[in-house]
Amino acid sequence: MAKPDKEREGAPKLDPRGRKVKILATVGPASRSPEMLARLFKAGVDAFRVNMSHGEHETHAETIAAIRALEKQFHRPIAILADLQGPKLRVGKFKDGKAVIRHSGHFTLDRNPEPGDETRVELPHPELFGLLEKGQRLLINDGKIRLRVIRADENEILCSAEVGGAISDRKGVNVPDAEVPIPALTDKDRKDLAFAMQQGVDWIGLSFVQRPEDLAEARKLMGGYGALCAKIEKPMAVRRLDEIIELSDGIMVARGDLGVELEPQEVPPLQKQIVNKARTAGKPVIVATQMLESMIESPAPTRAEVSDVANAVYDGADAVMLSAETAAGDWPEEAVTIMHRIAHQVERDEAYLPRVRFLDTPPDKTTADALAHACMTVADTVSIAAITVFTGSGSTARRVARERPSVPMLVLTPSMKTARRLGLLWGAHAVATKDIGSFEEMIAKGKRMALRHGFAGAGSKLVALAGVPFGTPGSTNLMHVVTVSGDELEKYEGR
Repeated sequence: MAKPDKEREGAPKLDPRGRKVKILATVGPASRSPEMLARLFKAGVDAFRVNMSHGEHETHAETIAAIRALEKQFHRPIAILADLQGPKLRVGKFKDGKAVIRHSGHFTLDRNPEPGDETRVELPHPELFGLLEKGQRLLINDGKIRLRVIRADENEILCSAEVGGAISDRKGVNVPDAEVPIPALTDKDRKDLAFAMQQGVDWIGLSFVQRPEDLAEARKLMGGYGALCAKIEKPMAVRRLDEIIELSDGIMVARGDLGVELEPQEVPPLQKQIVNKARTAGKPVIVATQMLESMIESPAPTRAEVSDVANAVYDGADAVMLSAETAAGDWPEEAVTIMHRIAHQVERDEAYLPRVRFLDTPPDKTTADALAHACMTVADTVSIAAITVFTGSGSTARRVARERPSVPMLVLTPSMKTARRLGLLWGAHAVATKDIGSFEEMIAKGKRMALRHGFAGAGSKLVALAGVPFGTPGSTNLMHVVTVSGDELEKYEGR
């Protein structure tokens, strides 16, 4: 495990990214080598996603070890998100491995294990029989085939093919109009979750979330370790979004499956709704899927993709995610580089700050929220270089980030787990450092760290936010404005 910064002489300075939104990159065959992971990190990646749908535990363990080695090399906490596969609904097999469903014809999904043909196929999911009703939809192969239920009973689901076409063995099935009585965790997911916890990952991505109860089992298995990110990819989850956000630590807008189960035009406003609700709750929110899809094969994105990434940044998302672009694409480093450039350019726009603050995020009636809000006001009124936040759990940092302050946030924490977890939080540059014991020590350390990590120079002002007594969770009650003289590092290291 990476050690907290002990402020030893010669410790390297960690240059800030120069942007507040974070980049989450998926690791795969194109990027899992230690050399490529280092290149992606230097290009701008703040957190890595390990996709448990593909690969073996041994391979994932090597990837995680390589990322932890990067932490030691660059003296910077890096977040790792293990994304669970979740249950997958699939049709059975066909006589010739494939068939063609006729447009406007009838097609039956049944419980007969015999190979299927152009008129029928097995659906090996008994929980769906008797659940579906007339008029509901079944989408196969990412929505390329669209069926409408005519009649459903305990043995057969007779459908009309609104959109037919070629179908082959084990293609996926989406059920957008019904809450499927399947838990979000499969046996594979439980094993993957146990492995991820053993490996010390920082975030768990939970797929197939339909209801708040889906989060309960994952929470129990996590045993209080790590943070839980609920992936919003089912229309049923949208109906209980507020409850799901309340029970999660973060949210992912998984636009791939949402785009299959909803009409395409419904996804953009829903994306903004989810981002706004997560921000209001002070929970990190990730916008994911097909952001720079063309860069799987092309060294440059389309203009539409650039606008898509920019709009997510303008919406105030905490992080934007690359999937196949970095996992299996031909241009992983270039994809990260262009995403970094887009985010940096957007955040330089004069209209950026007013837009991300257009969402009203009134502080809760607590001292901590009031002070977090005051930090934003001070930074807007006085020439402030950075907000230094002292936190054990990261809660104070999340409160400050919710306000979307105009200056960066230097988060100092004695917990490496907290520092890593903040890799998905807007505007947070986290440093794991030894704890403080007094007000004077807090002020001195805040100045030194701001100098060491490039947030301040001689004459810069800082806002310090902390809780007294120190080391007490939930005690944020102190805000202080200080001026950096510029010689704090020399004085400290010369003792």
